[in-house]
Amino acid sequence: MDYITVREAAEKWNISPRLAQKLCTEGRIPGARKFGGAWAIPAGADKPEDLRRTNKDSAASLPLHTQSFSMMPLLNTPFRPGQCRATVEAMADGPRKDIAWAEYYYFSAQAEQAVQVTEPYLSSTDLALRLSACWVYGYANLTTGQIRNARRALETVQRTLAEGAQLSAHLRAAVSFVAAGAAVLLHLPLPEGLPSTREFLPLLPPGLRAFALYVQAHALYLREDFAKSAGMVEAALAMGADAYPISSIYLHLVAVMDYMRLRQLPQAQHHLLTAWALAQPDDLIEGFGEHHGLMGGMLESVFKEKWPEDLRRILDVTYRFSWGWRRIHNPDTGHEVADNLTTTEFSVAMLTAQGWTGREIAAHMNISPSTVKRHLSAIKEKLEISNRSELKQYMLR
Repeated sequence: MDYITVREAAEKWNISPRLAQKLCTEGRIPGARKFGGAWAIPAGADKPEDLRRTNKDSAASLPLHTQSFSMMPLLNTPFRPGQCRATVEAMADGPRKDIAWAEYYYFSAQAEQAVQVTEPYLSSTDLALRLSACWVYGYANLTTGQIRNARRALETVQRTLAEGAQLSAHLRAAVSFVAAGAAVLLHLPLPEGLPSTREFLPLLPPGLRAFALYVQAHALYLREDFAKSAGMVEAALAMGADAYPISSIYLHLVAVMDYMRLRQLPQAQHHLLTAWALAQPDDLIEGFGEHHGLMGGMLESVFKEKWPEDLRRILDVTYRFSWGWRRIHNPDTGHEVADNLTTTEFSVAMLTAQGWTGREIAAHMNISPSTVKRHLSAIKEKLEISNRSELKQYMLR
């Protein structure tokens, strides 16, 4: 991405350099980054609208990314792999920076720290700040096992959506983004009153739009439209989503899921390795743990030899997150996803339920056919089933 200086941006927008600097500090220019004491602004950034409007009512009607606080600031900021912490450290002190730290803690599998940072903002009068806090707090509490707290955050989002008629179009888009993401990632029905993706997607700033496309691709996967989901991922990345590392990681991971279901293993492996190249320098491992069960053993196949310690840590994320995930998903849907299998057993069970033979599973996961048989025997015993066809009712879908 090409950048320009504050002075160049001021000349381009016909405003003073001091005002341009202030806009960067307040987080009102998407993608602006601080290097030392100077700001770098994306060359294609638009001039923020209605700069002279300062009262609360007029601020609430501005597009989300031109308010004093923007939702999920780290998710919505481009940075080079390895520069995640530096990007947060360069932000001006205040709520925006606090939420960015919470995002960093969450996506790097430090759930306890994410909870601690976001809790004070759950009742903020700033809607974008409150939604950001609810998003991170809700998912982090799944990992920490505090299900009541997770539900409290999700219910706040749903109540806000129900009151959406009173919000500006851009703020309603933000609420819709969070509500849709919460439902899809928990494999729950979409909440009532949710606008269509076409309505709210264009109103989101680019980093959030990239993550919203991941949510949409994930929803297509759940509807078993794997080719369309993969196509959406490829298009999103080709159109610039890869400038936002966190969103890109999640897009690549859903592509792994799609290509595994399409039996296109080289493409699945390519997307997994690309996601890892983005994540490894900043240790952004949370998404890998969240998606383990849907990637059909691809993590074990690729990581077991090259990154065994990272695989161990990712699987620890999987155990912690999936325990909390099931405590909301299972009772809310009536679908009893198995919670007493090891991660390896779960991968074998998923592939078996999708029609893979024992030999195919063995070749894919780099284990022997007899080991696959032992895993299947243990799976049947734990789930109290007698044949493969009964597996589907206990697997993710």
